[in-house]
Amino acid sequence: MDDVDKRILKVLEVDARTSLRKIADEVGVALGTVSNRVRRLESLGVIRGYAVLLDPDKAGWGLSVVIGLRIEKGRLIEVQEKIAKDNRVYGVYDVTGDYDSMVLARAVNRDDLDDLTKSVLSISGIERSVTHLVLNSVKEMPPSVPD
Repeated sequence: MDDVDKRILKVLEVDARTSLRKIADEVGVALGTVSNRVRRLESLGVIRGYAVLLDPDKAGWGLSVVIGLRIEKGRLIEVQEKIAKDNRVYGVYDVTGDYDSMVLARAVNRDDLDDLTKSVLSISGIERSVTHLVLNSVKEMPPSVPD
């Protein structure tokens, strides 16, 4: 990626619905250049798709949780794939440290969190889980294009 690609991506990060013409104006390149570069970035997988960013509270997700998991040896991928299928889960990561995996999830309310804990986090292969309730989100955004 060169500087022009990065500038195009920065415009799309602000608003993925920005027209190619407006991107061309903001970046200072021809419309055809923007069109070709966006298509190339899509085909290379740099741009994986376009999505709506929801405010979790306004969308009905009352609780956010960060969950540390210890998983039986040899079952990490299997367990993570099962957990990832739940629509309340929006991040599953392999990590270093005291846990094997960290899970980011949302629940509508305490009953929903109880269901998440009893159904998803009690599947075979999980040895231990520690759930942290998020009290305040200081920053929650997808990663930006590096400078």
